[in-house]
Amino acid sequence: MRRVLLITIFLSLSIRTFAQVDEGKPGAWYMYFWNTSFGDSKFGMQGDIQHRNWNVVGDLEQLLIRGGFTYNQAKSKIKYTLGYGNITSGQFGDSNTTSKEHRIYQEALLPLNLDKKVFIVNRLRYEQRFVENQDFRTRYRYNLFINIPLNSIVMGKGSIYLAFYNELFINGERDIGNNRKVKIFDRNRTYGALGFGLAEAMKLQVGYMHQATSGVKKRQVQLSLHHQF
Repeated sequence: MRRVLLITIFLSLSIRTFAQVDEGKPGAWYMYFWNTSFGDSKFGMQGDIQHRNWNVVGDLEQLLIRGGFTYNQAKSKIKYTLGYGNITSGQFGDSNTTSKEHRIYQEALLPLNLDKKVFIVNRLRYEQRFVENQDFRTRYRYNLFINIPLNSIVMGKGSIYLAFYNELFINGERDIGNNRKVKIFDRNRTYGALGFGLAEAMKLQVGYMHQATSGVKKRQVQLSLHHQF
């Protein structure tokens, strides 16, 4: 009887700890994306820095620093990237405990313009993940981006535009070590934003994202700066 009572208490505390993630209150992501080319060549670099919070500020969800080398295929306009990411993830609430992840990734960006005012990009990404205290993992990602200029046919200085995307994440492996498993479905992100052309090569987006994982649904306010140089 005592054993049953202890198990019941343990399960109750575990469920309560998991439920601490407040799905009703939005978090916030602050992001900087950059890309550049090596002169007139087809090669370049791109990357991003993202500071994600469980709340508006102060409660770290994740710090992500990522960068990679790019190659632009002229005829097809496909952009390939080979890159690396360093990720620090925090726990919800007052805990300062963090975990580390090293990530190698390959991706392809495939543009598709329906007309002069609808710009579509498909992104395929394959990740090799080295997560602290887990076995080696892989993940597949597909993202559909749609940008729609409102006051011009290009998204340059002074332009105002709408930005949307939806991204699906699928786990490559289910076993992650120590008899732990994850689901094939990892998460889905749906995003909408209003964008502003601050300069010919710099844009600001203010948006909102809904993220659904296998266990939690969370709303995120996003502020992102996109810089090409």
